[in-house]
Amino acid sequence: MEETGFHPDLIHAIFKLEWSRRSLEREKNENPDAMDCEVDAGAGTSKKSRPMSANANALKLSSKLVNFSICAEAVQRAATIAEAEGIGRIEPTHLERVLPQLLLDF
Repeated sequence: MEETGFHPDLIHAIFKLEWSRRSLEREKNENPDAMDCEVDAGAGTSKKSRPMSANANALKLSSKLVNFSICAEAVQRAATIAEAEGIGRIEPTHLERVLPQLLLDF
């Protein structure tokens, strides 16, 4: 059975982007007078500058959690619309109405 949703490689790329952003933020906070410069990825062996990685199982779990979170948010938003319309159950049209904003949010 083929799984749908976010691929673990995509989640890893997102994590790496966030790790890089936080690393640059820490460097700016530690040395606010330093001029902006390009960081050489191979230079230095300190904990701050070494590449970050994630376990394959952790990436699979993270991708499943992202899928679950987005599905739960979609259902919650659709339920809010159904409730506002006085309907006791979510219908496909409710999900269709929340999808554009949901895609923009995520």
